[in-house]
Amino acid sequence: MSIASTPPTTPEASRAATRRTAPLAHAREHLRAVPPLPVRSLSASALPAVVSGGLPVPTLDGPTDYANFDHAASTPALVSVKAAVDTALRTYSSVHRGKGYASAVTSGWYEQARAEVAAFVGAREGDEVVFTRNSTDSFTLLSRSLPRDTSVFVFESEHHAALLPWKARQTVRIPVPGSAADAVVLLREALRTRQGRNRLVVLTGASNVTGEVWPIRELAAVARRAGARVVLDAAQYAPHRRIDLGELGVDYVVLSGHKLYAPFGAGVLAGRADWLDAAAPYLPGGGATKAVTEHGVQWHTGSARHEGGSPNVIGAIALAAACHALREHGEAVEAHEQLLGKALLDGLRDIDGVQTYSLFGDGHERVAVATFTVDGVDSSLVSAVLSAEHGIGVRDGKFCAHLCVDTLLDDPYAEGPDTAVRASIGLATTAAHVQRLLAAVADLAAHGPRHEYVHTGEGWVPVDDTRDLAPARPW
Repeated sequence: MSIASTPPTTPEASRAATRRTAPLAHAREHLRAVPPLPVRSLSASALPAVVSGGLPVPTLDGPTDYANFDHAASTPALVSVKAAVDTALRTYSSVHRGKGYASAVTSGWYEQARAEVAAFVGAREGDEVVFTRNSTDSFTLLSRSLPRDTSVFVFESEHHAALLPWKARQTVRIPVPGSAADAVVLLREALRTRQGRNRLVVLTGASNVTGEVWPIRELAAVARRAGARVVLDAAQYAPHRRIDLGELGVDYVVLSGHKLYAPFGAGVLAGRADWLDAAAPYLPGGGATKAVTEHGVQWHTGSARHEGGSPNVIGAIALAAACHALREHGEAVEAHEQLLGKALLDGLRDIDGVQTYSLFGDGHERVAVATFTVDGVDSSLVSAVLSAEHGIGVRDGKFCAHLCVDTLLDDPYAEGPDTAVRASIGLATTAAHVQRLLAAVADLAAHGPRHEYVHTGEGWVPVDDTRDLAPARPW
């Protein structure tokens, strides 16, 4: 059976391209035939618990527990984070200027959250920790805080949040490197092309496409020798590896709570104070002001300068609770992910018709992320089948890193895929989930979908979808 690598243009063509039905018994038999993985998840007591553990989800063949392979997009919240939020909501109030008990308690927790995050990133004396909405917000804040003549150097493999905020005329784009050593050479050469008193190098900690860990220390050392500052995109790095600004040799770090087992809406920019204190307030308004008179405004310095308006107190507390849990359980989390990540990547590489991708070579260190394609099957159909037939959540597309994915999938004959599938492991993933994913991908690569699908404006969907995808609203 052949499935087009691009969506058919008509429903009839789509159904013809994807028609395959198999009895449920055959599917169950195929899954049972896959031997257990030679790994076990660590004891649940050694790992922080997530609120979505054992989440039941519908499939075309009946309910199952959710196999979450989408941690690189967003992580589920930790149970300890939910508990912290529930506690904080009891005294939820505005911060810093209220004299009532609730405001005093909330203000104290807000600043303690800042201190917790500072410890999590290894902030140095004099560094600032500014709460933002997410990584995109943090990079945009930094871009608006740069001295006017600053040149920015950024690899084209970066996530769009780190690639796009900088002024085009002041930005040097560095090509996607072919190896870790190549990245060092390319950065050194780029820094020679544009001199100046103020220069900023943008680095990623771990690729959000392939999970590969970048040579942060080596690249930061190159930047320092050239007199440049460094900002580290740790959105994909922080959930998996310890961060220390001084040890890594970087000036700023950016991260997001929703990739760190906290809810959406809280991010961080942490690092050197001078550029931030000299810049215009990011959100001019209450909280950022020290004094307002008929003659003008005096702005705060420090974190308050860029946190105008009523801050996301609950988000900051949730983020701090997640940071605390990951500091306490960091070694266990890393061991869990290394075991399952290796099993996932090795298993995908062993499946006929499946291609995996890397920037720096198959043996390079990575966090538990695997990007792959299935020969002859549109990547969005792969993710639809995994969800509808197996209760597996993955991500397909270009992952907000279009230039990186285009480089990885480059096909001079334009016969290959133009998007990929990303499976990313975290605390909601178990060894049984990895086994289920590998069995499902092997079955799909060998036989195609079990059910019939049609491509609509919303992507691929089962023709006869029996799932309830619109449960009652939670309010």
